[in-house]
Amino acid sequence: MKNATYTIGVDFGSDSVRCLVVDTADGRETASAVCAYPRWKAGLYCDSSQNRYRQHPLDYIESLERCVREALAMCDRTVVDNICGISFDTTASTPVLTDKQGTPLALLPEEAENPDAMFVLWKDHTALAEADAINALAARWEVDYTRYCGGTYSCEWVWAKMLHCLRNTPSLQTKAYSWVEHCDWICALLAGDTTPETIARSRCAAGHKAMWHEAWGGLPSFEFLTAVDPLLGIFRGHLYRRTVTADTCIGNLSAEWAARLGLKPGIAIGMGAIDCHVGAVGAGIVPGTMVKVMGTSTCDILVGRHEEIGNKAVRGICGQVDGSVLPGYEGFEAGQAAFGDIYAWFRRLLAWPLQRIAQSDPALEERILGELTTEAEHLPLTIDDPVALDWHNGRRTPDADPRVRGALDGLTLATSAPALFKALVEATAFGSRAINERMLEEGVPIDNIIAIGGIARKSPFVMRTMADVIGVPIRVTGSDQACALGAAMFAAVAAGIHPSTAAAQQAMCPGFSAEYRPDPARHALYDRLYARYLKLGSSR
Repeated sequence: MKNATYTIGVDFGSDSVRCLVVDTADGRETASAVCAYPRWKAGLYCDSSQNRYRQHPLDYIESLERCVREALAMCDRTVVDNICGISFDTTASTPVLTDKQGTPLALLPEEAENPDAMFVLWKDHTALAEADAINALAARWEVDYTRYCGGTYSCEWVWAKMLHCLRNTPSLQTKAYSWVEHCDWICALLAGDTTPETIARSRCAAGHKAMWHEAWGGLPSFEFLTAVDPLLGIFRGHLYRRTVTADTCIGNLSAEWAARLGLKPGIAIGMGAIDCHVGAVGAGIVPGTMVKVMGTSTCDILVGRHEEIGNKAVRGICGQVDGSVLPGYEGFEAGQAAFGDIYAWFRRLLAWPLQRIAQSDPALEERILGELTTEAEHLPLTIDDPVALDWHNGRRTPDADPRVRGALDGLTLATSAPALFKALVEATAFGSRAINERMLEEGVPIDNIIAIGGIARKSPFVMRTMADVIGVPIRVTGSDQACALGAAMFAAVAAGIHPSTAAAQQAMCPGFSAEYRPDPARHALYDRLYARYLKLGSSR
């Protein structure tokens, strides 16, 4: 018998990095570890009042080293010796300005404390003006570079963010040479060469966040970009035309990083990709399946056959890209800018008097959502219930607009805290339904839904509400770490253990831990509440 083989999937989230060691034969999780980013945890470099969220590259480096070593410490030596590949997923668009060597500018001593020299986290909204300029020009340019990203370029995406950093800190203009997405940089770093012109670039990140598309030969023309702002000319000749899918081996682990991580040098490094897309693969996505990644925000991922999609471009989503999820299929991304964040906001709202007046134990505050859930589950469902809009962090899809805001309708003196919480949960489900309906209107089939993420695994109340609102059964994947598992699958293909992503999925997918079926009577009532939700949104 051949020796068992293992791969490592690394999931860089918003708050922490997760490392998963996986048996390539059956997807069994051999060991895992989670490490928080220390500077991020301390609240450094962020200003929520300005929607500024930055992460220092040292947070990624230090947390990766610690996390991988902690996971390997749980493994037998034979497991470590038979690890043959490593792959990554990251948040996106999370880009950073780099110098000629591809070094993030925050790693230069003189820029170590400059937020504009750091990675700009996906949810950073400081680049509103820059996104407006891109959209205004795109609307009258001879090539519609926003065609395959839903018709609107977001302030959460790379071109707007990099332009904002250059405008906001002019001293960076003489140091910036290129930019790189987190998922591209971490792969190149471990391979030992971060040269901007030659590193592998993720098809997933390029297509969904940088307006890359084969129809116009790659990235938008520099005539277009410099017409937005001449500062973007800094990057001319320093970026890329070619991209690769996540099943591609982009190089081998360098001796330096092998020593730092405790692995063998030379193991395969798979191309990084966006976390929700990789998580969809880990959950078992196939054509007709929507995978909902449910956490602080949501991402909704689908794949379609090219012969069915043709040249159609779906309106108002976060993009469609050939091979961005499953190689050989068109990948679609949509999502909500806030989901679990809305529940956390309400908890903080209710906890304020406890903190300021009662000086309560934080453990008591953590119970708030549990108590609200218990009460909300027992409330009757009526057409006169309060209705909320889930736009507390703007609207991502359908039809991106970061400036819209949340709202509440139908409050009375009898409205209780549990009733408000129930309305907020329903609002997040209504937002999900709006995405589904747009996909169906545009001819993208949805036969079933798979949910992954912390909320899907931990909140039956939210999941029952979601199923009742959408009217479709929802299955919850059996893994707590679908994103890291998807990365491990891609690593197995990059290492040559499985011949294709589909084969890796067939062998390594974890199955399901729960299924939620809609209640027809409640779905009928939710149809009427959803109509109120749409009316409330149209009035904003």
